[in-house]
Amino acid sequence: MEGTYFRGMGFDGQIRAFAADTREIVEYARERHGLTPTTTAAFGRALTAGAMMGVMLKDQQRVSIQIKGNGPIGQIVVDANALGEVRGYVDEPHIDLPLKPNGKLDVSGAVGSEGFIHVTKDIGLREPYRGGVPIISGELGEDFTYYFAQSEQTPSAVSLGVLVNEAQQPAVIAAGGFLVQVMPGTTDDVIALIEQNISQTPPVTQMLNDGLGLAEILAHVLGTVTRLEEGKLSYKCNCSKERVERALISVNKQDLQEILEEDGQVELTCHFCNSKYLFDGDDLQRLIARQ
Repeated sequence: MEGTYFRGMGFDGQIRAFAADTREIVEYARERHGLTPTTTAAFGRALTAGAMMGVMLKDQQRVSIQIKGNGPIGQIVVDANALGEVRGYVDEPHIDLPLKPNGKLDVSGAVGSEGFIHVTKDIGLREPYRGGVPIISGELGEDFTYYFAQSEQTPSAVSLGVLVNEAQQPAVIAAGGFLVQVMPGTTDDVIALIEQNISQTPPVTQMLNDGLGLAEILAHVLGTVTRLEEGKLSYKCNCSKERVERALISVNKQDLQEILEEDGQVELTCHFCNSKYLFDGDDLQRLIARQ
């Protein structure tokens, strides 16, 4: 369940760029959450965006993304950090929709064309950075492009994709994306060339499925790419029985007593990885005694 990322720049630092191959991460999420092809595509795009936004940070910084559209998939939540670790969940993982007339998975239909993307960045300041924009298409690539331009005031181009074939294993054939950003002082000629290159660039899943490396994918947009960093991505959840217990102990004593008397135990599930944690009668009695 590892992926890779590449960070580079072009045009003598006028453009910075990130690319990610997240096939194994999205396949792991599909299996872990029991996703349909449509929710795999939507959630996989969000995970890829979150992973790239995570590695844009430093040290112990992290980013949380909430996508709240009016589509049947409900809310998508992604959490990522500067170490390349990403996790998340979707409210309705079993939603599936018919293919669009062009044969593509209907991500926008699942996410919805109205709603908001909220981004919270913990970068070590007293208060976290919070930004948000309306959803403009539900395809997510366009929506994150709009987010960077409007909320972070950084002209960007975001391409995200997930290719799924439910009839084979692993079902996720390709998944990934790229993020290209214009730095202050970039000339109009460079911006025009980047826009032209992006319009002629094949879908990211096609390039990945054809065997192109991440630097080669960015070369479609930048021409010559200067490598700055490469690294690993992983789907990683930091849940444990101890962490879940700390949440359970916040339940008031009377409610815990009722659970003990009526059910004798309680099983809690982590939203991010679907791990289940059972607290039997002895566990509940111990928690009640601590209150």
